[in-house]
Amino acid sequence: MSSATSRRTLESLRSQRWLAPDDMRSFAHRQRLQQMGLRREEFLDRPVIAIINTWSDLSPCHSHLRERAEAVKRGILLAGGFPVELPALSLGEVMVKPTTMIYRNFLAMETEELLRSLPIDGAVLLGGCDKTTPGMLMGAISMDIPAIFCPAGPMLNDRYRGQSVGAGTHTKKFWDDYVAGDIAKPEWIKLEAKMTRSPGTCNTMGTASTMTSIVEAMGFTLPGATSIPAMDANHVRMASQCGERIVDMVWEDLKPSRFFTRASLSNGVAAYMALGGSTNAAIHLIAIAGRAGMALSLDEMDAMAQKVPVIANLFPSGDKLMEDFFYAGGMPALLKEITPQLDLSALTVTGRSLGENIADAVCLDDSVIRKVSQPVADGAALAVLRGNLCPGGAVIKPSAANPKFAKHRGRALVFDSNAEMLAQIHAPELDIDENTVLILRNGGPIGAPGMPEWGNLPVPKKLLQQGVRDMVRISDARMSGTHYGTCVLHVTPEAAVGGPLALVRNGDMIELDIAARSLNMDVPEEELARRRAEWLPPAQKYARGYTRLYMEHVTQADQGCDLDFLLGNAATPEPPIF
Repeated sequence: MSSATSRRTLESLRSQRWLAPDDMRSFAHRQRLQQMGLRREEFLDRPVIAIINTWSDLSPCHSHLRERAEAVKRGILLAGGFPVELPALSLGEVMVKPTTMIYRNFLAMETEELLRSLPIDGAVLLGGCDKTTPGMLMGAISMDIPAIFCPAGPMLNDRYRGQSVGAGTHTKKFWDDYVAGDIAKPEWIKLEAKMTRSPGTCNTMGTASTMTSIVEAMGFTLPGATSIPAMDANHVRMASQCGERIVDMVWEDLKPSRFFTRASLSNGVAAYMALGGSTNAAIHLIAIAGRAGMALSLDEMDAMAQKVPVIANLFPSGDKLMEDFFYAGGMPALLKEITPQLDLSALTVTGRSLGENIADAVCLDDSVIRKVSQPVADGAALAVLRGNLCPGGAVIKPSAANPKFAKHRGRALVFDSNAEMLAQIHAPELDIDENTVLILRNGGPIGAPGMPEWGNLPVPKKLLQQGVRDMVRISDARMSGTHYGTCVLHVTPEAAVGGPLALVRNGDMIELDIAARSLNMDVPEEELARRRAEWLPPAQKYARGYTRLYMEHVTQADQGCDLDFLLGNAATPEPPIF
């Protein structure tokens, strides 16, 4: 599969430091492996390959990864490697509270330290649900040994009353209908069994599919891997191929620092925009780049968004699902369509360039993967806003917003917490109309903490009953990639550190202009200065544990929300073996 010709020697492998020497310590290593019933011939004189598995009984998107690990093992054995499965933190987006975003960096650390502390020569990363993809990739980049990403794959399509329904997107749509009284309780209960009818990640262009697709564009997966449905036999075969390929990558020493370059990163950003991907990717891409010692700014992503239209006709920007995307040709076909915006010379895990990987790609359904000249939406996948409400930036997804709010002025209705908002939002006496600007603060990386997906504030019941389904909403939190609406997110600096969002009062006029990339509050500077002098930081919520560590060291959204002591690509010494 690879055109690479240089090969490492057995003696140069990391695992040989543990297993090869004729000393007491290595004797003990070999002895303990045989304690598990292994023969010396099974693990000596061959690369040791880790399968980092984020399977869990409480991670429905990854419920099939225990079986996929077996397919990976077959591929590793076929290629002459020794597979070892290492369980890692499973971040099922739905079940983990208060948010998986807190634990993305935890998984990154765990991935890095598992690979460093054990006799591992290369790694297959089994993940896919939202934060697992960036977390594992960040850890693998920091460790910098050969690694390949094996995506969990999207769940199968489903239909409801003749229409395609997608996980997350239609949950939100149907919930609004239920709150408005348009769906009765018995029908609502039936809907629980719809939309999510198989293992796999969300079948919309939510954060999971966005991140795995970007990772493919950046060269970390086999071509076409990310769009294969989780329950398709092709997915099992792809997992086996990942296992086979990683062994060759070890012999070729094809580690991230050799193929993940600025060009690779730019390719990922271009793919992000063509996909109409999740706003969450803006945070994750900055963090991934940072682990490789590369700076990526929000403005760079905004510039790419203005050059690359949304051509993936997938919910929430379009009306198709990931299974349709697979049948249409998947990522290779989409990348082929945006070739002018790509660096085709970028090296990938195949040992070939991106251009070589997609050379034979064909779009089989241009209603799913559109021509650049016929985009899915007028709006871009991302717009970065600045102004006196967000001097560090904020983001919005124009392609999934109502165009009528692209330029809007309305009075603010402010909630200081998600709990306060949920307790009040559907009250009949709420002073609100369609033009009101809903603001939720203290939902950022420190304020929440962890920056949960609270940014898609619900439309009040009294407005839903009037037929309103969108309005301008602003927060320092995030939004699920499966959701939609005119939601301004990631307001930076966040309210909890004294950002301007903390100073907004009910009735202040808020001005949004997406075309001008601006977000401002119409409040005199003297008044803002007075409010700033009165502001007090919120009390520390956590006195111990990982969450305290996170709150003390997490960066803001425009810097990727990584931990400050994990930034950069400074080398970490290999562990001494005595």
